[in-house]
Amino acid sequence: MPQPTSLPPPATAAAEQSRRLEDVLRARVEANNNWLDFADFMQAALYEPGLGYYSSGTQKFGPAGDFITAPELTPLFAECLAAAIAPALSQLPEATFTEFGAGSGALTAALLPALDRLQALPAAYQIVEVSADLRARQRAALALLPADLRARVVWLDGWPAGSQRGVVFANEVMDALPVSRFELVAGEPQALGVAASSAGFGWALGDRLQPEAVAHLPVAGLPDGYRSELCPRLPAWLNTLADGLEQGLMILADYGMSAAEYFHPQRTNGTLTCHYRHHRHDDPFLWPGLQDVSAWVNFSAAARALVDGPFKLAGYTTQAHFLLANGLEQFFSAGSSAGEMVAAETQARRAAALRQLLLPGEMGEHIKFLVAARDMGELVPPLGRDFLNRL
Repeated sequence: MPQPTSLPPPATAAAEQSRRLEDVLRARVEANNNWLDFADFMQAALYEPGLGYYSSGTQKFGPAGDFITAPELTPLFAECLAAAIAPALSQLPEATFTEFGAGSGALTAALLPALDRLQALPAAYQIVEVSADLRARQRAALALLPADLRARVVWLDGWPAGSQRGVVFANEVMDALPVSRFELVAGEPQALGVAASSAGFGWALGDRLQPEAVAHLPVAGLPDGYRSELCPRLPAWLNTLADGLEQGLMILADYGMSAAEYFHPQRTNGTLTCHYRHHRHDDPFLWPGLQDVSAWVNFSAAARALVDGPFKLAGYTTQAHFLLANGLEQFFSAGSSAGEMVAAETQARRAAALRQLLLPGEMGEHIKFLVAARDMGELVPPLGRDFLNRL
């Protein structure tokens, strides 16, 4: 496939890795009559052992990677999250904190000391991480923490067996769950998958989607040719978390929106997004394994999955409202006080990070927080402003 002129080419070793993954994907497409559900393509592009984006040893997070997450911008994010969850962790017996999507380990490295200052350390800080490379990066990020804090951290391959009490936090995890795509043809949603040719991979229509798959899809008023995404794995993933949390909070933070916004008539090509060296584009077939591929979260679907189980929705808000409601301005002012000698350059970086966390055109509005609770009474974090009625 032709390379977009604005993107820097990969190094030789990375290009070879991508070619090997292309061979794997081509074989799968051809073995399935030259049509593969995009969810299967995305699964391999991100997670194929040794070759997928999250399974290889390349750096993904931070300035030297492909994108930056909110916790990596500034420790202020961790301070606010600690303030939000400290009451729950303090009052639940043998409380655990489980982090999905720990990435570079930046959140863990800042959150543990923040919880320690609030006397709200969990009995165990669990990181669910299947990538050996990312586990190594996370351990390196924690190397400077006191030994007693590091000792609380355990790594898991998946949600632990048995019931727990505590807090589950997933930051930018749901948008990395593989999605299927569809296109409206004569008013009917048809699967949009992947075909292979001598020129590379491309989109190809498949069968009409089953009614149960599109039961909540608002197709009325959408034009023919309209394309978007469905995440069939999201309900099962959320149900697994809900079933294992006997009492506690679930906080889900991600790029996303309500179903009415997600399937807006003007959003004609969905939300599928690729990131490569801090360049955002929309070609998921470019250099498989070397770029992040994600789709924004339909939070209405997430809320529907949760309310079908034992959890109650405690609120839905933007990242800006969540952080401000949990002390962001106070934490920023405290770090800027005369008692802490902060260089002007550092202050400028902190101010820039603050803007990126809060501004509507940045993470402040694009990232949403969905909070669900089970048997928590009043021990739910403040949201600033609740938009549950939009779901």
